[in-house]
Amino acid sequence: MKFQYQLKKKEKNTKARLGEFVYNGKVYETPMFMPVGTQATVKTLSPEEIKEMKSGIILANTYHLWLRPGEDIVNKAGGLHQFMNYDGPILTDSGGYQVFSLAKNKKKDICEEGVHFKSHIDGKKLLLTPELSIQIQNKLDSDIAMSFDECPPARADYMYLKNSVERTLRWAKRGKDAHSNSNQMLFGIVQGGAHKDLREFSAKETVKLDFDGYSIGGVANDHESKEEMYAAIDYSIPYLPENKLRYLMGIGEPIDLIEGVIRGVDIFDCVSPTRLARHGHALTKYGKINLKNAVYKEDFSPISNECDCYACKSYTKAYIRHLITADETFGARLLSIHNIRFLVHLMEEIRSAISEDRLLAYRDTFVKNYYGDKHE
Repeated sequence: MKFQYQLKKKEKNTKARLGEFVYNGKVYETPMFMPVGTQATVKTLSPEEIKEMKSGIILANTYHLWLRPGEDIVNKAGGLHQFMNYDGPILTDSGGYQVFSLAKNKKKDICEEGVHFKSHIDGKKLLLTPELSIQIQNKLDSDIAMSFDECPPARADYMYLKNSVERTLRWAKRGKDAHSNSNQMLFGIVQGGAHKDLREFSAKETVKLDFDGYSIGGVANDHESKEEMYAAIDYSIPYLPENKLRYLMGIGEPIDLIEGVIRGVDIFDCVSPTRLARHGHALTKYGKINLKNAVYKEDFSPISNECDCYACKSYTKAYIRHLITADETFGARLLSIHNIRFLVHLMEEIRSAISEDRLLAYRDTFVKNYYGDKHE
């Protein structure tokens, strides 16, 4: 196996943890934010730029790479690292979230075998099973693969969620049995909505399968409240091993990263920094700003005087606004660089706060600056 996680410190006043893993001779520290490279690329950015931002793990999407170019082509290229020229660690999701979003009638399309759905590219009828998801990820040769789980609707009733959790556990066992890449870690996924008993059951039973790490799923369906998200974390974390990575899937709002760390989460991912960039938004210490606004037309200051990213060191808000309003790709590139670096730097500050046992104070200061009077 290419790397192992080591817990280095637990904060005194929270469940926050400092950890690290060594990969190809380089140490990566956690907690960590992971940029998303859905189709073997972080949108508009090069691998060199990702490394310059001091990112660690990046994500690629099993579903999209299965449909194109196909896992066999990636495998022939030597795996994802060779294919996309990235020598840092790579995590592949299972494709589960994508196929469930494409399954129109979930009661009919989800069966014990897997999920029936239509390709978003050509409408072809497809079936993704736990075994196939793992086999695809084995061929992609990522460093971390994810179990294939059911992603139930956020507002599903209790019995649906109960049956879903039990099916996810059966799928997890099938996927683990199918896993054959000895250089690849395999993570299990905890589900159960915001129900304490289902989260406890899912976590305990998933841990019994002895995965290399564990994820908390079902918190990024766009309909959960923050209270439900935090409850799902609180109900899951106590039953996850301390000596393995804990991953909260699909979360990128700054306050949610901080609150997740406080609750014991190690790694996070989200498409939000590049998606926000494509719409002209920049993350700053004092909140999110929209550079399309006319107020920035003659603003010749950087996005942030405190940021060390290429965009902030080299360009002004006025110039980036011009690029965005002129629909020039370079504008989205610069904002993507800045937004990813902002979240990576946020995690650096969080790690520093944990090391000094002051994370709660850091959160309070961050919230005051970032949200002002808007945050309850």
